[in-house]
Amino acid sequence: MNGNKKKLQTPYYAVIFTSQRTKADNGYEKMSQAMVDLASNQQGFLGIESARDNDLGITVSFWESLEDIKKWKENSAHQVAQEKGKEEWYSDYKVRVCKVERDYSLE
Repeated sequence: MNGNKKKLQTPYYAVIFTSQRTKADNGYEKMSQAMVDLASNQQGFLGIESARDNDLGITVSFWESLEDIKKWKENSAHQVAQEKGKEEWYSDYKVRVCKVERDYSLE
């Protein structure tokens, strides 16, 4: 899990990406890291958390605004990764965009 160490100021937005992978890697791990690096430099990016087992992957990215999320979705390198995901890496996926009104943790 890649955790956010800093406390985020609410409200903010979360993009929840759940996926089922195909068997072949075909450059997935390399592209996945490249997308995290690219997203972290996008306006409004606040952080990311991710977990995967053999059946299900869950990645949640955090953003300041819906406009920032839209710009990330439209990023040309991200669009290449999205197409490759549809063609090779995912047998199924779902994207959910949520407004986070409140968060708290053990700390």
